[in-house]
Amino acid sequence: MGRTLEDKKEIVAELKETLSQSQLAVVIDYKGLTVAEITDLRKRLRPKGAECKVTKNTLMRIAVQDDPNWQPMGEICKESSAFLLLKDDLGGALKAYQEFQKATKKTIAIRGGAMEGRLLTEADVKAIADLPSKEQLMAQIAGAINGVATKLAVGINEVPASLARALQAYADKDKAEE
Repeated sequence: MGRTLEDKKEIVAELKETLSQSQLAVVIDYKGLTVAEITDLRKRLRPKGAECKVTKNTLMRIAVQDDPNWQPMGEICKESSAFLLLKDDLGGALKAYQEFQKATKKTIAIRGGAMEGRLLTEADVKAIADLPSKEQLMAQIAGAINGVATKLAVGINEVPASLARALQAYADKDKAEE
């Protein structure tokens, strides 16, 4: 029994809604993955603000056809496709996907992706995955701010200490002359 037209329209509307909230969409070939493995992938992606959708390519093409941001993705919707829709932490979500690949020991091909109206190759997607995660960037910024504050505090503390040393040297010089 196939899906009714109403079901298909609901799926397309849901896909459009999810895409409107996403920053990046990645198309992967999920051939060879079990239901349990797809569920595991979804669990890994959820904390990073990402979703994994498995739907017919035709329905995804219909969902992206009117949106210039996602239209290029229609070119890579073929065979058995799963769609990673990343909303918040792009690097973190892609790293979670890579960890999933290592855990399952399966090489799942990335066909490409779409972002801001551009079609991304597999290399482009991997380059985004190599970017530091949101938490790492925040830690780097905090470290830089802390370093500046420490240097400033040391510099401010050094002024009176230098003045005190200069006065002591002057006093020692006067004592030596007497």
